[in-house]
Amino acid sequence: MRIEFLKMQGLGNDFLVFDTPAGHPLDSSTLRALADRHTGVGFDQALVLDAARDAGSRVFYRIFNSDGTEVEQCGNGARCIAALLYSRAPQLGRDLVMESLGGTVRAHVRDDGLVSVDMGVPNFDPGMLPMVSDGGGRLIEASSYSLSVDGADVEIGAVSMGNPHAVLQVPDVKTAPIDRFGPGIENHPRFPNRTNVGFMQIVGRNHIRLRVYERGAGETLACGTGACAAVAVGRRRGLLDEEVTVALPGGSAVVSWAGTDEHLWLTGPATTVFTGSIDI
Repeated sequence: MRIEFLKMQGLGNDFLVFDTPAGHPLDSSTLRALADRHTGVGFDQALVLDAARDAGSRVFYRIFNSDGTEVEQCGNGARCIAALLYSRAPQLGRDLVMESLGGTVRAHVRDDGLVSVDMGVPNFDPGMLPMVSDGGGRLIEASSYSLSVDGADVEIGAVSMGNPHAVLQVPDVKTAPIDRFGPGIENHPRFPNRTNVGFMQIVGRNHIRLRVYERGAGETLACGTGACAAVAVGRRRGLLDEEVTVALPGGSAVVSWAGTDEHLWLTGPATTVFTGSIDI
């Protein structure tokens, strides 16, 4: 079966975007083959578009990592989908509602081409990631938690942005121990469904640098929900202001969050790289 696809990227976080193929199961081996950067198309995540399930929505989308696993949410992916839907039907307006496993997402395509998405209210309840105690029981919510990783005690913040995130504050992202701690935290037994891992350097109250080791994909050039999670953790600790520029290896995004019980917004570019077709 041949599918038509778009290759899109947001801040270097790259995506294979296509409509749900009729009659073809999206098994993990097919997705891994497509993700291969030498013999396939190559991507951090695949975004699969399906018919909206709610009358007020434009689309229902599914997200698959490059290892073939399905995940709940992707901030940069949501921005790319919003940009695509607007380009297909600009007459329907710049404000869109979209659905995913992680919940409903509102998006706005700005006049300057940047795309803002409402990523919902950050949820610090560890049971929502989920994150459990060393014995596998329920945790009491806290601003930081201690993990034993590779023989070291590591302090993290934990938050759900529709998907799980652990955030470490580091003095310099250039020398952050990503290869050492990223896989160990992603697969730590205290995260039954694994987790994304952010390494955050606070430059100032409105500026951070961030690298993210993504669940099922490894380190990527950018992670939208990771940027949101880092700002949410920093804001909760009183270290950041309401609007923060997040510098990622692939470029910069802006995260805006007024605080507790308020919705958090992510703004950045979304670009179509090329279109094509491939047999699956």
